[in-house]
Amino acid sequence: MPSDVYPVNLTHHFLIAMPGLNDELFGRSVVYVCEHTPRGALGLIVNKPSGITIDDLFRRLGLPLGRPAWSGMPVLRGGPLQTERGFVLHEDMGEPQPLLVATPPAAALNSPAPASALPALLQAAGALPDEPSAADAPASQSARPTVYASSLKVAGGGLELTTSRDVLEAVSVGAGPRRILLALGYASWGEGQLESELGDNAWLTVPADPALLFEVPVEQRYERAMALLGLQPWMLAPGAGRA
Repeated sequence: MPSDVYPVNLTHHFLIAMPGLNDELFGRSVVYVCEHTPRGALGLIVNKPSGITIDDLFRRLGLPLGRPAWSGMPVLRGGPLQTERGFVLHEDMGEPQPLLVATPPAAALNSPAPASALPALLQAAGALPDEPSAADAPASQSARPTVYASSLKVAGGGLELTTSRDVLEAVSVGAGPRRILLALGYASWGEGQLESELGDNAWLTVPADPALLFEVPVEQRYERAMALLGLQPWMLAPGAGRA
């Protein structure tokens, strides 16, 4: 990391786009940061609908929607990378219990092919080192056992990010997480990139509130995220502010 960039860990924080951030996808966006290490960061945009619903996605996967109350829930545009791949943010499901009978790995959300491990995806995004050292362990929970085949536990957040199909198979029979946020694609920043954008006042930051992720309507999330800082968008002129 460049010497002029201050150290910061924004895991389980919201990034709130400043009014001066003019980008079709990131403008007026709220990003939930799932992982932030010295190698980079990874997150999901949580307030941009993709145009399809969870019903549509389950039909495409050939699964029933076992949670009727979720009918019509929007699937989000999680970011510009891997937009054909599904990412499910949900409550931490704990650690798996030992199985008496081995089961085959679950398929990826978007295809019947075997799921690639989420840590490998994070490595490709530059968010995790190829060989984490003991010093990195507290900041990265990806090595902890999870219920699902491919999940990242968000450090300090009580949440997990899952990319394997098994989480949706659980939902299809009325089991699995009680609350989910489902997105296509993700956002990532390389080493020092997010810190540089913060220095340029592209983002405001605030500790994440899970209620905003799972209870606030998508179209209200930008204003509600601002409200966590005691602000409203009209209070900030483009290019002004502090992250």
